[in-house]
Amino acid sequence: MAAVPALSAGSWRTAMITPLGEILAPPRMAGTAVRLGLQVFLVVCLWRGLYAGSATMVGIGRDQAVTFAVLAVLATRIRGLDRYTGRDEVVQHMQYGTIAYWFLRPISPHRYYVLRAVGDQLYGFAWVLCGYLVCLPLGFVQPPVSVAVAGVFVVALVLGQLVLLHIMMLIDLLCFWSLRNNGAMLILVFAQNLLSGVYAPLWYFPHWFVTFSGLLPFQATLNVPLSLYIGRIPLADAPAALTVQLGWALALALFTRWLWHRAAQRVVAQGG
Repeated sequence: MAAVPALSAGSWRTAMITPLGEILAPPRMAGTAVRLGLQVFLVVCLWRGLYAGSATMVGIGRDQAVTFAVLAVLATRIRGLDRYTGRDEVVQHMQYGTIAYWFLRPISPHRYYVLRAVGDQLYGFAWVLCGYLVCLPLGFVQPPVSVAVAGVFVVALVLGQLVLLHIMMLIDLLCFWSLRNNGAMLILVFAQNLLSGVYAPLWYFPHWFVTFSGLLPFQATLNVPLSLYIGRIPLADAPAALTVQLGWALALALFTRWLWHRAAQRVVAQGG
């Protein structure tokens, strides 16, 4: 699996490129905080309204559903950083021809990509943690029922982000064959939000839809950790759920590593 590389001083600087760009732009951070706060407030109002006439639906109580929905909104910040402004998207480098420099640096393009993604996700996790600490005393999210559940949730969340990292990497690598991935990215974002439970928890969908989503890696990114957190997946079933996540992470890591090797063979530099 594409494990996090040993973080030297240079590696840390690479990982901090996008987070520093965010931190040094207070208006952008303020806008993010306001937008995230409004999203959480609207989601809480929506799900509490849906449960106004019923204590439980499909075996899930109101507080569990609200907790799932709020955590799903907060989790979107993990992948919400903007590299486009800094012109460091893979598709931009393909268009400008600067992707060749990725293969000329002392650091491999795969390692560089992973470091950037890890830095982005760590910064996103900071937003999630801050949002969680605000929502917890307000009653928007319920605390985990036990320390064991909290620990399993953290492990599942990390594994889910590894799966998501490699899914995003896979879409970016398509640029080496299609030059543009805008359409694929839009489809991916929609599929990720729908099949991971961002729009609505998967258990509200028909059985065939749940079965279909179980065959894809998207549910492993968010639905599994949040279902463990609220108790939809019992603690006794956690090992099986974590094994599925780990399997997807390993399979996607091996596939994307092979694609990086193939992509390097397609890069041609002319002139000198």
